[in-house]
Amino acid sequence: MQNQKISNVEFVTLMASLMAITALAIDAVLPALDIIGIAVGVQDPQDNQLIIIMIFLGLGLGPLLFGPISDSIGRKPLVYVGFAIFIFASLICVYAESLEIMILGRVLQGIGLSSPRTISIAMVRDSYDGNYMARIMSFITTVFILVPVIAPALGKFILDHYNWQAIFYIQLIFSILVSIWFFKRQPETLSLKNKKKWTSSIFISGFKELIKYKATIAFTIISGFITGSFLVYLSTAQQVFHEQYHLIDEFPYIFAALAITVGAATLSNGTLVLRFGMEKLITWALFLYFITSFVYVIFFFQTTNPSALVLFLFCAVQFFAIGFLFGNLRAIAMQPVGHIAGIASAITGFISTLMAVPISIYIGSFVKTSVLPMFIGFTICSLISIGILYYIKRLRKNIV
Repeated sequence: MQNQKISNVEFVTLMASLMAITALAIDAVLPALDIIGIAVGVQDPQDNQLIIIMIFLGLGLGPLLFGPISDSIGRKPLVYVGFAIFIFASLICVYAESLEIMILGRVLQGIGLSSPRTISIAMVRDSYDGNYMARIMSFITTVFILVPVIAPALGKFILDHYNWQAIFYIQLIFSILVSIWFFKRQPETLSLKNKKKWTSSIFISGFKELIKYKATIAFTIISGFITGSFLVYLSTAQQVFHEQYHLIDEFPYIFAALAITVGAATLSNGTLVLRFGMEKLITWALFLYFITSFVYVIFFFQTTNPSALVLFLFCAVQFFAIGFLFGNLRAIAMQPVGHIAGIASAITGFISTLMAVPISIYIGSFVKTSVLPMFIGFTICSLISIGILYYIKRLRKNIV
């Protein structure tokens, strides 16, 4: 159990807020992608996807620095460093006049935000374990999901009344407020016994320790496939609903409704995980994810896009499954490596992101006049994930 002065409710809300800045930095920008693209001189509208995708590259790279150091000097100082980098990067985005500079700013934003994102997961692992840790992660994700629900609508409101630069200023202000709250209320969670002496080889030694746990690696790779396929939707959603369905004004509300399906699943997971366990819920969710996408591919393989309602229903089922996957995959991967939570969170996050970025860029390049390539990507990624899941299950049985 957690050893801290603040209540569990405040802890969950604070950890969710640390993660939520990432969602705000991604989702609030979605309604403005076309306008930002024009402002920074984008020639091919497909390149607008990079404004979303490249922040994930930073989110994957940053933990390699922040995770190991946090195991040595503590969790809290690294959160402040991350916020400082994010604020600087946000100003780069505001004044960007080319796509290259905007991408630089977005990568740096991701590196900065990787600190509170990674550290919050490590702090949860410092404080909880087992299915109860997954329960806490579910509650954190439920609170966190409120941001994707409102962020596109907030971004559109700001865009309609101010300009696209104001979206980045709002992110900056929110990060300052959360960092003050974190400074005032959250105690350090890294215990003295789990502190690692900082050496130049801490990453190498941590990696050598991590790869001993095959289940951790397996679930991390599954997370990479699922995150990669979901990132295709995230980076192409604006293009799909604006250009393919011409639902420009409705887009923030469609995005919010789909985010609610993820939130409903994660909220349910907080209760169900104590009854069924993480692995069983992951198995069920992966099969639901695969079956839904496969059915879509069969029905619409040689046809035009279905109606917006049909697409919404398929996506809603997909994202309901994702709601059971994200938190449980991270929690079950971290379960055996609590003694190196910082470096483990960093390396697992790096691996999954290193997989997700090229997967999303490749699949997203085919989403031009149809959403079918997105569902083909969902199908392939989930099928491979199911194969990995059953490989690790069989490996356990052979060991026993």
